[in-house]
Amino acid sequence: MNETISILDGSTFMVCDHRGDIDAGIDQPHGLFFRDTRFLSRWRLTLDGEPLQLLSVDDGTYFSSQFFLYPGTGTIYRNPYVSLVRQRSVGDGLHEDIVVLNHSADEIDITLRVDVDADFADLFEVKDAMVKKGERTVDVREDALVLRYQRDDFIRETLIAPSCTAAIDPHGLSFSIRIAAHGEWQTCIDVVPSDERKVRLKHGHGSLYSPVPNMRPSLAEWIEQAPKLECDWDPLLHIYHRSLVDLAALRFYPDPTSDASLPAAGLPWFMALFGRDSLLTSYQSLPFTPELAVTTLRVLAGRQGRVVDGFRDEEPGKILHELRVGELTMFGERPHGPSFGSADATPLFLVLLDETERWTGDVALVKDLEPNARAAIDWIDRHGDRDGDGYVEYQTSNPQTGLDNMCWKDSWNSILFADGSQSKLPRATCEIQGYVYDAKLRTARLARKVWGDAAWADQLEAEAAELKRRFNVDFWLPERGAFALALDGDKRPVDSLTSNMGHLLWSGIVDTDKAAAVVDHLMGERLFSGWGVRTMADGEGGYNPIEYHNGTVWPHDNSFIAAGLRRYGYDVEAARLSFAILEAATYFDWRLPEVFAGYPRTFSGVPVEYPTASSPQAWAAGAPLLLIRTLLRLEPGDDGPLTEPCNPPAIGMLRLDGVRGPW
Repeated sequence: MNETISILDGSTFMVCDHRGDIDAGIDQPHGLFFRDTRFLSRWRLTLDGEPLQLLSVDDGTYFSSQFFLYPGTGTIYRNPYVSLVRQRSVGDGLHEDIVVLNHSADEIDITLRVDVDADFADLFEVKDAMVKKGERTVDVREDALVLRYQRDDFIRETLIAPSCTAAIDPHGLSFSIRIAAHGEWQTCIDVVPSDERKVRLKHGHGSLYSPVPNMRPSLAEWIEQAPKLECDWDPLLHIYHRSLVDLAALRFYPDPTSDASLPAAGLPWFMALFGRDSLLTSYQSLPFTPELAVTTLRVLAGRQGRVVDGFRDEEPGKILHELRVGELTMFGERPHGPSFGSADATPLFLVLLDETERWTGDVALVKDLEPNARAAIDWIDRHGDRDGDGYVEYQTSNPQTGLDNMCWKDSWNSILFADGSQSKLPRATCEIQGYVYDAKLRTARLARKVWGDAAWADQLEAEAAELKRRFNVDFWLPERGAFALALDGDKRPVDSLTSNMGHLLWSGIVDTDKAAAVVDHLMGERLFSGWGVRTMADGEGGYNPIEYHNGTVWPHDNSFIAAGLRRYGYDVEAARLSFAILEAATYFDWRLPEVFAGYPRTFSGVPVEYPTASSPQAWAAGAPLLLIRTLLRLEPGDDGPLTEPCNPPAIGMLRLDGVRGPW
């Protein structure tokens, strides 16, 4: 079975097959993961030595699943007389209940076994199939099995403890069971990961019918606090609920003693703090879950760059890209403790700071983060602008492990010329200049309103105006009627047609007389697939409908494009694009994936899955929320939220009650 089930709770997540088994392999990111380390790489249940078959699986909550199983009989003419239920929940570890039911009129004797192993792979080792450098040992105790890994002073342990008597050996647990006629047998097993914090499981035995997650507030409280949606198009209610549940699932707690959370990037590879992802997701969800934005800003401000460190691409004032705590990071073999490999997180930090004040009225937050905002502006002007030409460029100082591209399209081949050839570093991508323009205007507003620095506000507004003027000259391609994707290291315009132009509309940097041409490209058949705007236009040299950043459709990308269309008054186009993305969600069980293929709708008929897309993924979960806001033109006002709907006919009435704000 290749399909997977994922359950998660904070820093802990589990990926398994549809029987509930873990069998980690090169092409299977299965396992129980905690704080960037895999604490279980095998968790396989058998009955009398044979694997079990699936009846049904229920993964209705993000923190628990239950699997209904039966032993095969070898023929369709004979029904099984035994069934099993395994129910699990994750907290700071794993709790699994196993129930065996005897449906026959006779007493039975069976052997149930759980094969276990832990390779203690760092998440980067899982992705790259690397060899471990430490030593693994096994401690068989009377009532538990302890798997241990040590490399110098880096120690990780997995404790596996059943609630009833079991034969425990170095490779697993065996239960010899006698079940009366029409009777049942039950056990539960706790799996407790241990690192330097000596974490212990927060729920004990006997929780079969009441698994307890560790996240605060609870899922029910999270849903209750969110605005209530009403609309005529029933699928949107399901999509909205799924987005709220996924954002709840992806909450990441930087301080385990606090209830303050921010969005981790996505499952399975990105259950960690990512600057860009957390900032954009927090922006998307601000009218719905404003607490995510507040935590994101405070946490990123607390880890803002302070020194020049080429290994990590750190510079004073820069906002981090990624924070990891696994083995490779601890030993300095990866630069992620944290890494600063993004050029867009810093201006996006300023955009979110202003937007958060507009929606929450949290002036204290803005006052507290004034030094961080000033440092971020200073980074943009000094370190971000590497050659003094007025644009933010990027190039890693660590070619061994740093990213080639430090924009959101961060794959190595995402910044290509129209003929498909590679551009030269350092690169200044267009959307980052738009973010900088928006960041300076927003920071000027805060300087004038909150910090009482009118002179600096005037300076920032003048700099933004000059940036907009120059940008509309230097990045404009008259022969294509479009903006360049980037200026490369030789200051050559990278002339491929991409979705990045839509982010320019969102930021407001596009001159009004160029907006119509940009919209024509975005909504033309080369970029618009029918399900959304592709990352690269069909017909460009690098186009591939299943290339990560060169032809696929990204829901989060489209949510910002739709917001940009609305900003420039293209309401019909904004409604059409929004509905296309929301329609796509109906083909993915209401959950938008990170990315899907860019095949034309007329060709495929359905949105086609992308094989390695994260799901759930934070800014994909946030996309429907920003689309709802865009359709309503939902903005904060002095006395309450303001709206000016442009709903597609299929959606009809759209209403949002209980939007939180300073009112």
